[in-house]
Amino acid sequence: MWKVDICGIDTSNLLKLTQTQSQELLLKIKEGDKKAKETFTIANARLVLSIIKRFPQSKISPEDMFQAGMIGLIKSVENFDLSVGVRFSTYAVPMIIGEIKRIIRQHNSMRVSRSIRDTAYKVLQARSQIESEIGDKATMAQIAERLNIAEREVVYALDAIADPVSLYDPVYNKNGDELLLMDQIGDEKNTDEKWTENVALESALSKLEERERKIVYMRYFEGKTQTEISSEIGLSQAQVSRLEKSALVRLKKGIS
Repeated sequence: MWKVDICGIDTSNLLKLTQTQSQELLLKIKEGDKKAKETFTIANARLVLSIIKRFPQSKISPEDMFQAGMIGLIKSVENFDLSVGVRFSTYAVPMIIGEIKRIIRQHNSMRVSRSIRDTAYKVLQARSQIESEIGDKATMAQIAERLNIAEREVVYALDAIADPVSLYDPVYNKNGDELLLMDQIGDEKNTDEKWTENVALESALSKLEERERKIVYMRYFEGKTQTEISSEIGLSQAQVSRLEKSALVRLKKGIS
């Protein structure tokens, strides 16, 4: 099903590098050798192809995903530091996935209707007014009462204007290196991405309030829904949603 000849590159004829050859080429790349950079990049195109296979249900064509993945690969080659003590693939995989997710995200962008945006604007105004009056965070129930609408409408309106892929937001971006929040809290079985957790995630999680940390763990490590979490910890789904969003914002700041 997957083409061997993709975007003009015949993957069946790609050079297979040994660890020693890779190290030698990376040293030459650091010295500015353009030929070594081209050789190393093309040889690692197979890594991009292997990652594309993780997105079999995407509406994006394999060719478009391959091109996006190659951008991530090139960024990785240009910015990889041998002194960090990790394999190149460990460093490159999150970058390649990030570029592929970016193009998928752009393709799947959602439009919010005018009526929902108007409701969301009123919700934001009401929330601001209530918080200035009480000197504390406004609850969904308080906002709903102020606007005389159902609490679920408040939650829905805020969710509609929020970034629908907040887990894919960049949490680190320097010199072309970009890491996404989802890459930081990915599948524990995926050893190519575990290093991101060790760098910053554990520290950021430790700074969350206990309830926020528990919600994040249940939501993204155990894969539970907001409804399941709500039943387990004794909070409304709206409260779980608010705490989850707050925790993700703090995680994002802590990691970056």
